[in-house]
Amino acid sequence: MLCLVEPVTHLLTGACLSRALGFPARARYATAACVIAAELPDADFVYRLGGPLLYFQHHRGWTHALWSLPLQAAAVVGILYGLHATRRKWKKRRSVEEPAPVRWPALFFMALLALLSHLLLDWTNNYGVRPFAPFNPRWYSGDLVFIVEPLLLLVLSMALVVPFLFSLVHREMGIRRPRYQGRALSAVALVLMAGLWFYRSLQQGDAATVVDAQEFRGGRILRRSLNPYPIDPYRWHVVVETPQNFQSGTVDTRMNLFETDPQQIYAKPQVTLATLAAKQSWLGEIYLDWSRFPLVVDTGTVGDTHPELSPTPAEAALRNVSFSDLRFRYDVLGMHSSEPPLSAEAWVDANRRVQEAYFGGVEQKGAH
Repeated sequence: MLCLVEPVTHLLTGACLSRALGFPARARYATAACVIAAELPDADFVYRLGGPLLYFQHHRGWTHALWSLPLQAAAVVGILYGLHATRRKWKKRRSVEEPAPVRWPALFFMALLALLSHLLLDWTNNYGVRPFAPFNPRWYSGDLVFIVEPLLLLVLSMALVVPFLFSLVHREMGIRRPRYQGRALSAVALVLMAGLWFYRSLQQGDAATVVDAQEFRGGRILRRSLNPYPIDPYRWHVVVETPQNFQSGTVDTRMNLFETDPQQIYAKPQVTLATLAAKQSWLGEIYLDWSRFPLVVDTGTVGDTHPELSPTPAEAALRNVSFSDLRFRYDVLGMHSSEPPLSAEAWVDANRRVQEAYFGGVEQKGAH
C-alpha cells in the first residue's frame, strides 16, 4: 500500500514546483518535464522483475545518486524531444493562442531541479537515501516524516486541484482567465511543506531531550533513533541501544512523556552458526548495509516457525534466521501485520549455506 502512495508525493511535488516557479510560461513541456523527472529515480522499480531482494539491493541506489541526475535530466529532455518531434510530424495545432516557446536547455535545468526534489523528499523520511552511491554506500536520512505523509499529500493535491476547479467555473461563466493559473497556491504548498519539515525537526529535538533524560534497564544509551509517525508531529517511535539490549517506545512531546513496556525490550540476539551464515549471505550483506538497528534472530527450525507452510522434511530441518529493523516495528495509520515491515528471512542448512531467502514474505529465486 505504502509503495503505491509514495510516488504520488513526488509527482505532486514536481507539478507544484513547476507552477510555483512559473516554468510553464517560460518553456513548453515544463510541467511534464518536472513531473517525469520528479518520479524518474524510482524507475529502479524495474529491479522487482528480478525479485524482492534484488529490488531492495538497488532501491534508492544509483538512480538516487547525485552523479546520475544530469544523465536522468538529459533522458527527460530526450523523451520530450521525441514527443515534440512526433507532434510536429503528425498533429496540427488548433489553438489560436501561441504556447510557450520550446527551450531545451531550460527544460534540462527544470528537470534537474525536480530530480533534486526527489532526493530531498527521500532524505526527509526514515527509509533514507544513498546520494553518493556506489562510491560511498552510506545511507542518509533526516527522519523528519514517515515514508508516506498524508498531510503533504493533502496540501500538494489541494494546490493543484483548486485552480483546476476554478478554471471549470470560469469556463462555464465565460470568464477569460490567464493561461497559467495556480502559481501562488503551488508556492504556498511548497512553503507549507518546508514549514512542516522545520516544525518536525523542532519536535524531534524535543523528543531527543525526553529520551536522553530516561533511565534504561540495560544501562546508558549507546545510540538512539527517533522515527516519525504520520500526521501527528508530536509522536515519535524511539529505538535505544544499551550495552545489554535494545528498547523501543513512544515519545509524546506535548506531554514530555516516554512510554514503553517489557514487550518492547529486546535482548541482543545470541550469535549462532546459522545467524553467522545468514549475515554473510547475499541477503545478510544487503540488509545489514541498510539497517541501522538490525535484529538478527535464529528462531528455530523452519518446521517449528512456519508449520503453516507445510514444508518438506528437508525444509523443515533448516534453521530460520529472521531479519528486522527496530526502526520500523511500530504500527502506523491503523495498519498492523503479523510480520514487521521490511523484514526478511534466511533458511540455513547444516552446512551453513542459505537455501532460501525471503523479503517481505516473497521468495527471492536463486538467493543461495
